[in-house]
Amino acid sequence: MRIISGTWRSRKLAAPGGDNTRPTGDRTREALFSMLTSRLGSFEGLRVLDLFAGSGALGLEALSRGATHATFVEQDRAALEALDTNVAALDAATKSDIQRGSVLGLGPVSRPYDLILMDPPYGTGAGEVALDKLARLGWIAPSALVSVETGRREEIDVKGFETDTVRDIGKARITLLRPLAEQPSVP
Repeated sequence: MRIISGTWRSRKLAAPGGDNTRPTGDRTREALFSMLTSRLGSFEGLRVLDLFAGSGALGLEALSRGATHATFVEQDRAALEALDTNVAALDAATKSDIQRGSVLGLGPVSRPYDLILMDPPYGTGAGEVALDKLARLGWIAPSALVSVETGRREEIDVKGFETDTVRDIGKARITLLRPLAEQPSVP
């Protein structure tokens, strides 16, 4: 595993040991970041939320490309060790915040995120549950872009979000979502 582009291009990343974490492969990350770049133009100034972070490869890729800050949320011990190693190796501690625990255990936040990157365990529906909860707790900016990686046969449908695009890459499916603009109530 490596950083694909930006300041830390080609730098290797540590991967967690064991079978509890399935790192997003280079090919899938490259496709995801190509999709994001075509929609965002630049990562400059973005606040990034990397949920089910594993090694932190997605959030670190965004930081390498110019994001201002990344918050990583992970609960697996081996994944947290790899994440700590990667943040230290890239000297990214000042741009990073690591939340140790379940994504579903997060509470309200004072400042929302511009880019949400989710790689939940396949076949669990955890991404949809987390997205619904975090939207209600203020984690997602009205103009945010959300990426959810799932297994190829999984569909993502969360109230309050519209699908921007869906792309299958190998065994993975990437779904990009945007929050629906709130409709003014008609008297």
